[in-house]
Amino acid sequence: MSHVINKEPALVILAAGMGSRYGGLKQIDTVGNNGESIIDFTIYDAIEAGFKKVYLIIQEKHEAAFDEELGNKIRDHIEVEYVYQALEDIPEGYSIPEGREKPWGTTHALLAIRNQVTEPFIILNADDYYGKDAFVQMYEYLSNNEKSHEFALMGYQLENTLSDSGAVTRAICKVEDGYLKEINEVHKMAKNDGQLQYENEQGEWDDLQSGLLASMNFWAFTPEIIPLLQELFTEFMDTTVKENPLKGEALLPNDIGTLMDTKGVKVKVLNSTASWFGV
Repeated sequence: MSHVINKEPALVILAAGMGSRYGGLKQIDTVGNNGESIIDFTIYDAIEAGFKKVYLIIQEKHEAAFDEELGNKIRDHIEVEYVYQALEDIPEGYSIPEGREKPWGTTHALLAIRNQVTEPFIILNADDYYGKDAFVQMYEYLSNNEKSHEFALMGYQLENTLSDSGAVTRAICKVEDGYLKEINEVHKMAKNDGQLQYENEQGEWDDLQSGLLASMNFWAFTPEIIPLLQELFTEFMDTTVKENPLKGEALLPNDIGTLMDTKGVKVKVLNSTASWFGV
């Protein structure tokens, strides 16, 4: 049987967000003992796992900063290509609502790659640390995946993804026979006195079961995802943006859930036992 996909997998990093509360280029801020940023660790782990090319989704105005802090340092080890995400990059016939400054969300960020990325790819956040094993698993998955319409998600044990500095929002995954059945965002989750809990609609803390799997926005796709998401993004412009013109966002987990329901898309769930780390 011939491979449907035989191109070398690529790494795509979502790095266009400035982090409104952060006040700096959060993506290239240093966290390591030798001045490394999280993105340095991500790229190092990806290279070790076998990835040979990285696409960095950024705002065009930040290219010089990224080049100085990152691009120029890693080009000897991995091929680097910048992808620009811009508010103006919307389907023909649509316009930006007056006063809109907020980016369109993670689905829109992924669609920025549509004219550049032709190989299978993993996509992840610049400011999350995912652990070495996750990259090894994802590289292996993409190298062996023969189904152009099957994708993958790296799942993490929920308790390994919680922050010591307050409650967090996580996308909780329901898995059946190794495939994603449902993905739902749950807000305000925390570990209180060792017990996993979330804040319910009445503002009270309820216990969560142990062993839940969380998504940290680490996906593996083939280029076939792009036209599927383009269709959903146009629908988003027609509906969500009309209802919430200044803040509506097209979010990847929600859109993948929609594609599972409407297009029969299958998402294999891989498992990482690593602890998440982020800024």
